[in-house]
Amino acid sequence: MISLDAAELARRIHAREVSSVEVTRAHLQRIEAVDGPSDGSAGPDGVHAFLHVDADGALAAAEAADRAIAEGGPVSPLAGVPVALKDNLTTTDMPTTCASRILDGWRPPYDATVVARLRAAGLVPLGKTNLDEFAMGSSTENSAFGPTRNPWDLTRVPGGSGGGSSASVAAGEAPLALGSDTGGSIRQPGAVTGTVGVKPTYGTVSRYGLVAFSSSLDQIGPCARSVLDAALLHEVVGGHDRCDQTSVNAPLPPVVEAALAGARGDLAGVRVGVVGELSGEGYQPGVLAAFTDAVRTLGELGAEVVEVSCPSFSYALPAYYLIAPSEASSNLARFDAMRYGLRVGDDGERSTDEVMSLTREAGFGAEVKRRIMIGTHALSAGSYDALYGKAQKARTLIVRDFTAAFETCDVLVSPTTPTTAFAIGERVDDPLAMYLADLCTIPANLAGNAALSVPCGTSPDDGLPVGLQVMAPALADDRAYRVAAAYETARSSTPDAAPRIPELRALETTR
Repeated sequence: MISLDAAELARRIHAREVSSVEVTRAHLQRIEAVDGPSDGSAGPDGVHAFLHVDADGALAAAEAADRAIAEGGPVSPLAGVPVALKDNLTTTDMPTTCASRILDGWRPPYDATVVARLRAAGLVPLGKTNLDEFAMGSSTENSAFGPTRNPWDLTRVPGGSGGGSSASVAAGEAPLALGSDTGGSIRQPGAVTGTVGVKPTYGTVSRYGLVAFSSSLDQIGPCARSVLDAALLHEVVGGHDRCDQTSVNAPLPPVVEAALAGARGDLAGVRVGVVGELSGEGYQPGVLAAFTDAVRTLGELGAEVVEVSCPSFSYALPAYYLIAPSEASSNLARFDAMRYGLRVGDDGERSTDEVMSLTREAGFGAEVKRRIMIGTHALSAGSYDALYGKAQKARTLIVRDFTAAFETCDVLVSPTTPTTAFAIGERVDDPLAMYLADLCTIPANLAGNAALSVPCGTSPDDGLPVGLQVMAPALADDRAYRVAAAYETARSSTPDAAPRIPELRALETTR
């Protein structure tokens, strides 16, 4: 059961060929077999996708889903299917730590809107997944509770910041997961773990209950094994939310319908633009080879493929690493040791400022401190116009490039990442090299439009997964789903299509 797509699991559960309890128990057993301790103490002997597993809660939710199905009442298309949650989404019944010591053990008083919608739709939350602390990173090595490991090769990273969610899906620990994407944190892990990751149009999935990193960039989205699965999950969690002031009050694009249409494999009349600035020098040859093959396949499916230029994309990386840290500096000011979370040095003698300083020193990791300092400097009186102000102007230029490109193309495509998964520890001491992992994904966050990553085979260099990124205009998420589903269907019929779940036999034998 752990190898089945969510849509097929749902079909069998609703047909009562198998129960949600059986499916949930199978995934809980898989987690126990391959994940290792939640504190990461297993080292290289575990995937470590999860920070918290709620077995009792999951089985209770599965029993409720089975009862609802047995009673014959209306149920959602994914009722009874297990799902993993990134640990920056608030949950009343599980801790929400953001993989940070400053929130270790904290239990929120409310569910995030997306979590509430999952529960209402009858899905089964399995637990909370690992991430780079406060979603700041590209490798899930910045977690205070140890790194997550890529199921394809346990010596390599699963991407970040949402490597735990993607790794859980890739390893067969969950058929579905939710992540958050600030600069590529769903799509980049999806690419390097061979899974589907989607960043919806900004504002179309509620951020209420998402612990904020960079409020103008953060977007919750689905992780899955197939494009249709991602669309089904997207449809459950998406839509307007009055609790989120940035929520778009517009109908959700018909993503499921588009995925089903795309699966029929016809892209006649679709114009696909290959972004010239997102390939070439600095990209791994095997990644470019897989991407070139994917573009060729899109042409064979009837799409009109043209090359487009988006010159302002060259400003995306530096603009992002001024805007995101600036917003993080503001958002993380709430962790002050006074209201909730960790408190250090409160002995009755120290001042509030001293307790706050000691708490932040002990509670925040190195990368979080680095970004807070960058952001605070960028917002300072002497630097605001020269740094933050210019970054916002560059953001406007990037939006204009997207607008111009979408006047001639329906979607844009690029590699999702410049390289395949790199070795754990390889870039820890080189932040600039780490930041380059998000080179292709950041422009879509700055513009707010839709983008997804779909597996496009493995690199001949190292046999590791490669992702094809498909970008669409704001509120046209369905275009990206249609193209990705058509490509996925065409690729799945080829004999060299990569397996979706690494076997991990050696690991299971060891455990």
